[in-house]
Amino acid sequence: MKTESKNVWRTLLALFIAVVYLAPIYILICVALKSPSDVSSYWKFPAQINWTNFDTAIHEGGILLALSNSTFITVCSVFLIVICGAFAAYPLARRRTRLNKGIKSFILGIMMVPPLSILVSLYSTMVQIHGVNSYWGIIMVLVTFELPLSVYLYSNFISSIPRALDEAASIDGCGPVRTFFVIILPQLKPVTASVVILTGIHCWNDYQFSLYMLQKPSMKSVSLAISSFFSQTTSNLNAATAGALLAILPVILMFLFLQKYFIKGMVDSAVK
Repeated sequence: MKTESKNVWRTLLALFIAVVYLAPIYILICVALKSPSDVSSYWKFPAQINWTNFDTAIHEGGILLALSNSTFITVCSVFLIVICGAFAAYPLARRRTRLNKGIKSFILGIMMVPPLSILVSLYSTMVQIHGVNSYWGIIMVLVTFELPLSVYLYSNFISSIPRALDEAASIDGCGPVRTFFVIILPQLKPVTASVVILTGIHCWNDYQFSLYMLQKPSMKSVSLAISSFFSQTTSNLNAATAGALLAILPVILMFLFLQKYFIKGMVDSAVK
């Protein structure tokens, strides 16, 4: 009986947490589908769906252009983060020397540094190397700040892979590079999904760096476009909410597609 009672309370707690997290999305959908003249409660689903809010967000808010910009920036950033993070983590995980332990501690310390504390010096440096108003500039900044998390997760996950696999590959004549690509890399799917989701969300939602690095209107990211659209359409909250809904859909779809690997990768990276 006690076990059944615990299961009931756990189920109720899980439902409560799900409602708390899903409630803002439900309100967002309701507001985005209402006409500006509909002053009913935010919690009430509209009796008549109004799709013109999305048309306004696309044509007046430039959401589609911002989506394409953010997609390009995020895909390129995440690709470099995954490749560089996996390459750097492999020797750190396999060669447990004092130097490598110090490097891992240094990487962990970098993760604790607030980005805003070096924003002024970072912007000055990017101006000097002509990285402002360029895609490569914002990509380089995002990769720099997200790479420590990638290395940390990859190194923990690779440490859980038995060394016997490396030794067997070495006996068969594989060098370190071939061992990584043939033996280690195929086993990194779970942690790669975790890295893609965590760093992808950070890159997609980035505002502070994009605000300074992407000053041209044609290069606005999703976060900048939504912020600008909200300030311009204070009287049309429905259209602004529709734009915000369009901006979060890619992230939700990415998580739903990778959630199985994400959970496994996070557990293995944190525990093992």
